[in-house]
Amino acid sequence: MCLIDRNTAAVDVGCNKIQMIKVQDKTLTMGRELNVSKIMFGLTSCRNSLVVSYHNQPWLEVISMDGKVLRQFDKSEKSQHFKNPTFMCTTLGGSVFISDHGTHTITKVDAQLNILQTFTSPLLKEPWGITAVTEDQILVCSNRNHSIVLLQPSTNTVSTLMGKDDGIEYPYSLTYCPDQKKVFVAPNVSTDIIKVYQMS
Repeated sequence: MCLIDRNTAAVDVGCNKIQMIKVQDKTLTMGRELNVSKIMFGLTSCRNSLVVSYHNQPWLEVISMDGKVLRQFDKSEKSQHFKNPTFMCTTLGGSVFISDHGTHTITKVDAQLNILQTFTSPLLKEPWGITAVTEDQILVCSNRNHSIVLLQPSTNTVSTLMGKDDGIEYPYSLTYCPDQKKVFVAPNVSTDIIKVYQMS
């Protein structure tokens, strides 16, 4: 799922569908429903559109809020840059970051899916969940390294922020709450625990 604005979320509900949810006065209301062509994996919003990655295939699309496909990768672009694009996040400035556990990379694209920057590092081993703290602080779950990795696009640097000593084990997804300055981390092992970390 992803936020469209502070009162609207887009949710992957399976069966190749995206459900819009409105939150008003502590009440959830279902909005319009969008159909997509394949089984989705990742979902984020950018510039009044949705960016979607599809399950176990190098395919990305930009979709309008009424479900029209605005942009997709062609075969040459897909084979060159992606193998298994999964989680995505969008910065306030409109950049989209995409994790790819097949190539062990993070790719930064614009709202039209033009490649802007690619991050590779031994610290990025099976990257999954990804979230933006600021334009220059992107957090990534490095699943096989049992760590949360910090990307800093302005300097093209990759560093370990938290690891096993901090209780990180097989991290799968994470999100950042700017109001509380907290990071919420969920593993991909069978557990009912979500770990919460305070950002300074």
